Amino acid sequence: MADLKTKKGTKLSKGTVDALAREAEAGYDLSNAKRQRVGRPSLAEGESPRISYRVAPALFNSAKKKAKAEGRTVSEVAREALQKYVAS
Repeated sequence: MADLKTKKGTKLSKGTVDALAREAEAGYDLSNAKRQRVGRPSLAEGESPRISYRVAPALFNSAKKKAKAEGRTVSEVAREALQKYVAS
């Protein structure tokens, strides 16, 4: 059997793999399972809606360059620009 590991890198013994297989074969009661949120954290309370739009390559490259020079992400630069536009 090849070395099996968990996501965190813990090695799984044959006994552990067999126990997990028996548990899976017996079936799971998912009614008590906790939902695990994935992805980036929200920017505010609740969900942060995603905005997706296309721009010309020159504008994208300029935004990347400005963001990098300021130690920020393109998303941060775009959020700031949208906030300024909406406030005006």
